Amino acid sequence: MTTPTIELKPSSSPLSDQERDAILAGPGFGRHFTDHMVTVKWTEGRGWHDGQLVPYGPLSLDPATNVLHYAQEIFEGLKAYRRPDGSVATFRPDANARRFQASARRLAMPELPVETFVEACDVLVQHDKAWVPAHGGEESLYLRPFMIATEVGLGVKPASEYLFVVIASPAGAYFPGGVKPVSIWASQDRVRAVPGGMGDAKTGGNYAASLLAQAEAAAQGCDQVCYLDAVEHKWVEELGGMNLYFVYGDRIVTPALTGSILEGITRDSLLEVARDLGYESVEERVSIDQWREDTANGTLTEVFACGTAAVITPVGTVKTDGAEWTQGNGEPGPATMRLRDALLDIQRGKAEDKHGWMHVLG
Repeated sequence: MTTPTIELKPSSSPLSDQERDAILAGPGFGRHFTDHMVTVKWTEGRGWHDGQLVPYGPLSLDPATNVLHYAQEIFEGLKAYRRPDGSVATFRPDANARRFQASARRLAMPELPVETFVEACDVLVQHDKAWVPAHGGEESLYLRPFMIATEVGLGVKPASEYLFVVIASPAGAYFPGGVKPVSIWASQDRVRAVPGGMGDAKTGGNYAASLLAQAEAAAQGCDQVCYLDAVEHKWVEELGGMNLYFVYGDRIVTPALTGSILEGITRDSLLEVARDLGYESVEERVSIDQWREDTANGTLTEVFACGTAAVITPVGTVKTDGAEWTQGNGEPGPATMRLRDALLDIQRGKAEDKHGWMHVLG
């Protein structure tokens, strides 16, 4: 695999400091974008080429472009944080790069070298460093690397041309008013993925498939949908965009990866953070009946979801057809908040990075 050089073609008209500061005062999530993006092309027989940092702007696609018809598309999500000394660091970009490669393999797409993925993120963050929010809160710069098939034609086959892009968006605190538990609808009719399918790939089709179930959760008065396995409809898998954790006192459990669960970077990190804090953290199957019964008998003390956007989100109420229960007293539990603070402190440069997860750009 070739590693192309990224040519710098910066914008001649970036936003002014005043305009940027106004956005950073209340960025929300995914609503505003920085001045630049990075693009790299892949062509069959040539490999990766034409890496560029260019002004952020629209992509021009022929109506017969492969991705619009056959959905060869993958993406990632990671964050850059301002550190106490003013420097900037991204969290585990190499892990995202390796998962990006795994997703590419599953969708018969070319694998982007890890070093190119990381360099593309670095170049964008360095040029748009002023967009990284100030240290002190939970604000960050969210990076969205993605790849689409760009060959023009309607033949059903792996494309011969692809485009890799990285864009960035300032992200506000996920819980600006304080951490609040979410309510969960455990769907017994819809499934997210099947064994041998694309559940362990980060591709847009998985998220499109979740929209109807999410709407059904909203109709039940819930914030998020939880999926069970596709075979027995009893084993808890994950939410529409987050992994789950179950707290049994000093023992913390996350559903084991079965090929239909996305291997979250935050999920993986929390297994290590929990051990650092003295918890026993394990991966094993958890059934929906076990979830309900262990909540009722008090052995399951807390449940939380985790992902890049929210880091950790406590679970309050759970509903299924014919049943409803509340975790603990319905408030964020101590283990949940301890783990959340510990991971955030590493990401924001406030705690020792024992695992070498932070990629400091300067």
